Amino acid sequence: MTTSGLLHSDTTRTVLITGATGFIGSALTRRLLERGDRVIALSRDPARARRRLGAAPVIVGSLREIAATEEIDAVVNLAGAPVLGHRRWSKRRRHELATSRIGLTRELVAWLAGRAQRPEVLTSASAIAWYGARKIDEGGEAALDETSPVGGDFRAALCNAWEREAASATMLGIRVCRLRMGVVLGTEGKLLKGVLPLYRLGLGSKLGSGRQWLSWIHIDDAVELILRSLTDPLFSGAINATAPLPVRQAEFAATLARAVHRPVLLRLPEAALELALGEMSNLLLDSQRVLPRRAKEIGFVFRYHDLETALHDLLTPPRVNRGAHRGTPRGATVRLLDNLLT
Repeated sequence: MTTSGLLHSDTTRTVLITGATGFIGSALTRRLLERGDRVIALSRDPARARRRLGAAPVIVGSLREIAATEEIDAVVNLAGAPVLGHRRWSKRRRHELATSRIGLTRELVAWLAGRAQRPEVLTSASAIAWYGARKIDEGGEAALDETSPVGGDFRAALCNAWEREAASATMLGIRVCRLRMGVVLGTEGKLLKGVLPLYRLGLGSKLGSGRQWLSWIHIDDAVELILRSLTDPLFSGAINATAPLPVRQAEFAATLARAVHRPVLLRLPEAALELALGEMSNLLLDSQRVLPRRAKEIGFVFRYHDLETALHDLLTPPRVNRGAHRGTPRGATVRLLDNLLT
């Protein structure tokens, strides 16, 4: 069995992407096609993928549809059912989250093992949830980087198992980069898309104490990290995909409100969020202050260091969806929760 040769920035590549129809996957697909690369998109719903991605990518419904003779230079694994979207983590929901990440990654690595030609690199998404979430007064102020230990909660265990499956591809002679994603900001991402209508109506809110840390990254920087990982051999192992300047939730709320010229007048108490969401409230109330130590060490330059600059870029036309703010709230608290979780 052999691997393909090193990728070069001036050559056309064939990149297989799982999760290509998602927020990050769609943006990555566009960038690769703009550069002249060839994209193979794996999707459980090829018809939906064609509508979302257009005619340019090759779309397959399963790995079996990819010919054994097809030369693939790189694989980007972004597949996974969204953590947001359900207000309770039932046993069934936990199983779905695990299968869509761990099971699919295991299937992908097994498929690569059976190929005579293998890609140079597998870039596999993970999340900063790997470090575990902490209450702000119970370790939540600590700065976390790639040298920090794995956390002990459900999401940390999920990410750890997910990363182990991806890392097993190193035994096949494939370089593996595990990108631990922070909250990715973009007008098509769940966070901004969900809360922008509320903020434009002056219904921005501080959640709990507002002191909890939020580690974020602009969508363009997230995509650029993935692109660099496809060609740079220094992109190996775990790398935090977070901006250099995380913010507290209250600062995030104030900065976003300022960007849309509105005040922050509301506060959702911690007890109300816990009552409404149960364990899911941890996503909004717990703290993760994650720093991109490894990315900076290997020379990655972030375009968007601070939140204000990132939001200014994202909310300046033509990026912004001008019709997104139309409509009226149906109960500020309920609407905010719906938008955060769907």
